[in-house]
Amino acid sequence: MKKYLFYVGIDVSKAKLDINILDSSTLKSEHFIIENNIKSILIFIKKLDRKLDKKCALFCCETTGVYTNHLSSVLVKLNLDLWIVPAVEIKKSKGISRGKSDKTDAKDISFYSYRNIDKLKLYTSASLDIQKLKMLYTEREKMVKALMLIQATKESKAFTDKIIFKEVSLINQTLVKSIKNSIHKIESKIKEVIKANDQLTKQAELIRSIPGLGEQTSVYFIIATKGFTAFKNWRQFACYSGVAPFEHSSGSSIKGRTRVNHMADKKMKSLLQMCAMTTLKYDSQLKEYYNKKKVEGKNSMLVLNNIRCKLISRVFAVINRETPYINTYKFAS
Repeated sequence: MKKYLFYVGIDVSKAKLDINILDSSTLKSEHFIIENNIKSILIFIKKLDRKLDKKCALFCCETTGVYTNHLSSVLVKLNLDLWIVPAVEIKKSKGISRGKSDKTDAKDISFYSYRNIDKLKLYTSASLDIQKLKMLYTEREKMVKALMLIQATKESKAFTDKIIFKEVSLINQTLVKSIKNSIHKIESKIKEVIKANDQLTKQAELIRSIPGLGEQTSVYFIIATKGFTAFKNWRQFACYSGVAPFEHSSGSSIKGRTRVNHMADKKMKSLLQMCAMTTLKYDSQLKEYYNKKKVEGKNSMLVLNNIRCKLISRVFAVINRETPYINTYKFAS
């Protein structure tokens, strides 16, 4: 493992970056504040040459969505080591703390990277096409939510004066039509991005070859796995998706049932749940498995969760084999 001499903790906000540089030999630190834009970050990185060897420094920050984009893009282009850690992990590692500020948060991040170097997982940026897909998919999700909210107006028809409802309904219909057109354009653009990339096209086709998995699920699988480069195996992804069961016991007093953890990619978990329910209609093997477990007295949600895990394993299997899913169950005697 690479030995770092400096640990640079960065607290990211919309307007600024609070930076704490920790010297591993003395455990003394310096604090800086810069604007959160590419120009300011580049200037700061250049000034670092006077203070330290950048190749011996580990930059670390929390996951803050798009606010991290400027920082990550600059550091990746300069081939500097960046570690992006979930905010909840850093928070839980701090122990008891009183008060909070951006300055102390930056210091906590630098100390976290120093003390937990054995957990290091360097950041790698997704390809440009996957970044496009992520942005387009996010916009589609916003549009779908907006459409559901606007269409809810229909529910008040039976309880509203006809003249008033008619006026509102005309405006409502215009909005619904506009949003549906926007969703259609976004979906067309998503298809164009995938079609223009041979690897993504093949991955999407392989995922859709599995019964119960449709177009939107295949796209989100590609986004969540960064084109199946972010996870080594399906078990890691099952954990990320919140469908992997974990033991819940302690000594002789606590012996609970295995359970999934609430920390998960909620969108992926939701998609897998819908796919699992759809699969029961089209996959005789999983339908038989579900009925068998129900007869044994298993909880229906537990069985569905097992099916979600099976679907993930199938996805990773077809991607690793680079061949479509084959239903061998129908050939069984």
